[in-house]
Amino acid sequence: MLTIDQETRDAIVAHARADHPDEACGVVAGPIGSDRPERYVAMINAERSPTFFQFDPQEQFRVWRDMDDRDEEPVVIYHSHTATEAYPSRTDIGYASEPQAHYVLVSTRECGSDEGPVEFRSYRIVDGKVTEEEVRVVPAYDRDPEPGRTA
Repeated sequence: MLTIDQETRDAIVAHARADHPDEACGVVAGPIGSDRPERYVAMINAERSPTFFQFDPQEQFRVWRDMDDRDEEPVVIYHSHTATEAYPSRTDIGYASEPQAHYVLVSTRECGSDEGPVEFRSYRIVDGKVTEEEVRVVPAYDRDPEPGRTA
């Protein structure tokens, strides 16, 4: 199950709407091994295409290096579909290279860049196998208590 805070979910959806009719893409980084998406990073679709996305290689290198420096990993890798459902295409499956990541797809096919409902779905993609998972949106993450105090 993907647990994501409302602000981050809203940012992903806003990015998908803003880039429509092209696919939007980005990551949400989190502490290594935490499975907690905390730092939203919108990225550029180097293809600028309504049917395909690819991270700009130089930007991807910088973002992944920054995650390494912060002891983070890509917890969520997201992109949008503009004319089809929020389900990974064969190309999406072939490019999935982070087995620990949640692959989020947002479909703007019904609303385009306008306000309105979108499909927001998450998948695990490991060795070409796609498994849809539940998405739980929380208002905000519970914060750990201060050191020395109990909740």
